[in-house]
Amino acid sequence: MSAVVYEASEVRRARYAVAAVFAVHGAVTGSFATRVPWIQDHASLSTGQLGLALAFTAFGASCAMPLAGRISHTLGSRSALRVLIALWTVSLILPALATNLYTLCLAMFVYGASAGMADVAMNALGVEVERLLDKSIMSGLHGMWSAGALIGSAAGTLAAHLGADARLHFALAAVVLTLLGVSVCRWVLDLQPAEDEEPPPRFALPPRSALLIGAVGFCAVFAEGASLDWSAVYLRDRLEASAGLAAASTTGFMLTMAVARILGDAAVDRFGAVRTVRAGGVLAAFGGLLVVVAGHPAVAMGGFALMGLGIAVVVPLCFAAAGRSGPNPSQAIAGVATITYTSGLIAPSLIGGVAQATSLMVSFCLVTVLSCGLAVFAGVLRAGERDRPTVSPRAAAVPDPRP
Repeated sequence: MSAVVYEASEVRRARYAVAAVFAVHGAVTGSFATRVPWIQDHASLSTGQLGLALAFTAFGASCAMPLAGRISHTLGSRSALRVLIALWTVSLILPALATNLYTLCLAMFVYGASAGMADVAMNALGVEVERLLDKSIMSGLHGMWSAGALIGSAAGTLAAHLGADARLHFALAAVVLTLLGVSVCRWVLDLQPAEDEEPPPRFALPPRSALLIGAVGFCAVFAEGASLDWSAVYLRDRLEASAGLAAASTTGFMLTMAVARILGDAAVDRFGAVRTVRAGGVLAAFGGLLVVVAGHPAVAMGGFALMGLGIAVVVPLCFAAAGRSGPNPSQAIAGVATITYTSGLIAPSLIGGVAQATSLMVSFCLVTVLSCGLAVFAGVLRAGERDRPTVSPRAAAVPDPRP
């Protein structure tokens, strides 16, 4: 990227703008998740067919994420984010329009592709703002995503309770979120490539550094996906908890993750990315152990809450490390995002398969082991440790001019 001088106030505005974009992105996901039963009924799908259609979300994201770097290079970071976030918010409408398996698979592919490209673009900008501010903000940005998802899911729950048609619900949500997302993009950084900078390839495999970092993200997202989709089932089937108490365990897990992400930047600034993830891995593994040995719902709920606290900051720090691991941040972030999306896709089904062959307790033994992997392999995130400031605190922030 070309060397451009930014005023300190401009960088601060960019931070808040990117945070708003993260919240908008999360709100789309939360809105969609609450209306999946309506979509299933509208398209007349079995449970297996719905699972197949939802898999196309990750497939679309994996195919499209590597394109985000080329789009940002061509349009500039601000225009690229504006286009991609609008594409993402508008794509919310598509799943509700599907009337059969084939159209829903196509809708979910587009939905996932737009989600993935916007994800890469906004994380790349977040990494750059973090570098300019010289303090951790990625955990807080992902906390804003979680907060947006909670707001979107709350609005969706209300719409479902009122019996609103999901096509109308999604159309209204898309209009509001598109206007908000496009509007705040005016304050994000407008990074432009240097005149002699070669454009990134349209499609490229992630660098090796991204694969190692992505493996750490894989462990965290696997635990997240398993807990989100199976915690309520675990409490109901294994510990004979009531339906309300079982559902509360999932909500509690989401809340602990959101709070930990919003507050996690202070821990990262004080202890560094590696030590924070190692401590989080120990905490998550202990939480998983509590889940496995729990004889009472309260103990299992506490275990799930500890897992949420332990894994909350891992994915944000993986994106931050990827953005600093090589000369092409977007390509590295795309690689890490692809791995984490894949983990989120396979975790629920693998947990179910292991439970079918053995038991849910054995499934969460696997989750606990993977959580230990966070502590063991946290060192690969050392690329996410920030350098010391190279400019005076009163001077404007200057992006690194090196390609």
